[in-house]
Amino acid sequence: MAAEFQRDLEKDNISSEEITKRVNRSRERITGAPVVVILCLDMSEMDAYPDARRKKAEYIIATQSAANAGMQLLLAAHAEGLGGVWVCSPMFAQETVQKALNIPTTWEPQAMFLLGYPVDTPPVRERKKLQEIAIFL
Repeated sequence: MAAEFQRDLEKDNISSEEITKRVNRSRERITGAPVVVILCLDMSEMDAYPDARRKKAEYIIATQSAANAGMQLLLAAHAEGLGGVWVCSPMFAQETVQKALNIPTTWEPQAMFLLGYPVDTPPVRERKKLQEIAIFL
């Protein structure tokens, strides 16, 4: 993944110093985590449709289901006193992750969770009021 991340950053015309910094930080986060979980999407048991509109909808449904599973994982980890961070870097290197972990090609890596006991607990960020982000009918 680091090599693909580096190539992507080079395409973005980022300085070599900054690329090295970002790639090293990413590598340290992954290798420093006590537990790494890769969340995958598998369409093999989803409904098959002949038209593009419903195929797209079914893929979105599967993506939403995978994301919901990821959120539940983070909530469960938190309930056990663990800290966790959700990163989507496997999305940019799906084949590399599949090969490195020897997982089926039908399993599309969607996210990576880095889990462990936190050294610090950051202060809770101020949230917007519900009325600012929701419309009630």
